[in-house]
Amino acid sequence: MQKEDFFTYQAQTSPHPLGLEVSRAKGSYIYDQDGNPHLDFVAGVSACGLGHCHPRVVEAIKTQVDQYMHVMVYGEYVQQPAVEFAKLLASHLPKKLETTYLVNSGTEAMEGALKLARRHTGRSQIIAANRAYHGNTTGSLSLMGFEERKSAFRPLMPDIRFIDFNSEEDLQKITEKTAGVVLETIQGGAGFILPQNGYLEKVRKRCDEVGAMLILDEIQPGFGRTGKLFAFQHFNCVPDILVIGKGMASGLPVGAFVASKEMMADLQDHPKFGHITTFGGNPVIAAASLATLRELTETELIPQTLEKEKHFRKLLVHPLIKEIRGKGLMLAPIMESKEVTDYLVLEAAKKGLILFWLLFESKAVRISPPLTISMKEIEEGCDKILAILNSYKPGAVN
Repeated sequence: MQKEDFFTYQAQTSPHPLGLEVSRAKGSYIYDQDGNPHLDFVAGVSACGLGHCHPRVVEAIKTQVDQYMHVMVYGEYVQQPAVEFAKLLASHLPKKLETTYLVNSGTEAMEGALKLARRHTGRSQIIAANRAYHGNTTGSLSLMGFEERKSAFRPLMPDIRFIDFNSEEDLQKITEKTAGVVLETIQGGAGFILPQNGYLEKVRKRCDEVGAMLILDEIQPGFGRTGKLFAFQHFNCVPDILVIGKGMASGLPVGAFVASKEMMADLQDHPKFGHITTFGGNPVIAAASLATLRELTETELIPQTLEKEKHFRKLLVHPLIKEIRGKGLMLAPIMESKEVTDYLVLEAAKKGLILFWLLFESKAVRISPPLTISMKEIEEGCDKILAILNSYKPGAVN
């Protein structure tokens, strides 16, 4: 009955949702209505970095709920959880990234970042990368260099230009007309593509030459997933505006954009309320964000991510796996064909292992488990993956 109601009363995002009926979740597992465990190699699409219902986060949420929840629109009242989170985050970022604007999701954070870049530079042109994904609100969708997903919603935001990620030749398209260059530090939907040959450093240099703002989207790779708190820390490149979300609050809806205090002041006046949000900085979600950041920065979870990556790469060796892209616990095994990918994801769902697809790379399988996942759990999941691949026969997916 519950599944029927799901399909009747709740809007769907695809014709064929996986439809797992959830009863509870804890650590690396989601449990269905019959109590069966499903090992989670997706973590809410990278959102549940500390696993499900991490005790430190749960306690912070419960404590805050007993004190107060929503009291006023963002930016008017001083609320301890949001202030402490922003201060702690600043202590782990370069000096120029000292001021945080808290919002409700990654795509909203991107919208704010676009407005800030245009307001600060007085320019309108935005440059984004082909095969990028920054969200699905109108502004974020405008940055998607994938016409099949945009055409049904046109007209979109004007004055957007596109470059190829990792193309040094395309950097000349960044000019004095450019307000901002928006890049995922690691391209997600395209197949977990890493910057190569000092690419981000070269983008940074070109932005400096022409006075454009560099906006790095760390919504997916941020908060420890790649072995650093933020992925840009691997690549000797500091953005003007940092966009974050997903793993920030251990599964609660959240996002933020971060810039210098001087730049962020542009949203305060001329006009006043240059960017506003009712629920951004919500104290309950800020408390979860603060507890998450403390756990990540006070433990060895982040450096352990790189050891866990090595374990995945050691185990996931199979003729049908052509390569494994990504870094840390943001990994994308590339299968021999789309059919193999579909077979693996769908069969894994039947066998108690949660895998998922990527948006634009049809041969890729998403592996983005909680950072808290154990070596034993990694082995359990990889054993299932290899067994499923061993059982594959061409034509197995209808």
